[in-house]
This record gives sequence, C-alpha cells and structure tokens, in this order.
Amino acid sequence: MTRRPHMLRDTPSNPARGALYAKLHIARKELALDDDSYRAVLLRVGQHRSAKDMSVPQIEAVLREFQRLGWKPKPGGRRTPDSAKAYVRKIFAIWNDMAPLLASGGTREALRAFVERQTGVSAAEFLDGEQAQKVVEGLKAWKVRLERAGGGRKDG
Repeated sequence: MTRRPHMLRDTPSNPARGALYAKLHIARKELALDDDSYRAVLLRVGQHRSAKDMSVPQIEAVLREFQRLGWKPKPGGRRTPDSAKAYVRKIFAIWNDMAPLLASGGTREALRAFVERQTGVSAAEFLDGEQAQKVVEGLKAWKVRLERAGGGRKDG
C-alpha cells in the first residue's frame, strides 16, 4: 500500500479535500477532457497520475491550471433562507416590513413573542401551515393598525 502525502503526517487529512476532488471532476467534465488528457494534466502539474496521491497544494495547482485552460468555477455556497417553508419566509417578510413601525425595531425576540401569543408555538420555524396562516393574518391586521396610527404602537 502506498502512503499518500496527506497520510504521511499524524494529523487528519484536510476536510476540504473532498470538495477539491469534486471540483477536479467538475472541471474535467466541463472542459470535456478524456481520461488520458486529464491524467496528463495531473502528471504535468501535480507530478502524479492520480489526484488521490497529491497533496492539497498540488490539487489546487491543478485546479488553477484548469482555470488557465478555460474552466470557470461557479461561486460556491448556497445561501439557505430562514426556512425552507414558504409560509415561514412570508412571516419574516411581513415582520421586516413592519420593523420601522414597531417600538422594538422588529427584533426576532419580539416576533417570537408574537408567534407564541398567537399559536402557543415558540418560534415561526416550528409552525405548520394552518398556524402560520393565523400568524400571517394577525401580522397583516397589526400592520394596517400601525400604519393608520402612524407607527406609535408598542409591540411588547
């Protein structure tokens, strides 16, 4: 069994290593490289025919070479919304619209208190569809009252 560079030290391998392998394969696919061409680039730039035998800096050098050859990496990282549930995002959107009218400035703690008063559930993220609809309607009515009053009402 061959000792790979990332296994020579007693420290664990770089956790980002898997992401680098994924980028290599994405770049290979997007550049339409056959296996021989891919291995030739690995050997020329990383001094190994397999990415598994390379150190992290060598893999990064191969990725830079792929960029030089025309591969454009897509921006990474997906931004996750406050919730995957549309009705919870709607609650946050209405709340954010109301924030300038509220004495609290629209803090999350104040929203949690409102949600709990309306439904008995501690946070909007835990609501089901029916409970969320009740909160949405309550927020809409409250917003109308605040707009009529000129925003001078306290929210608790």
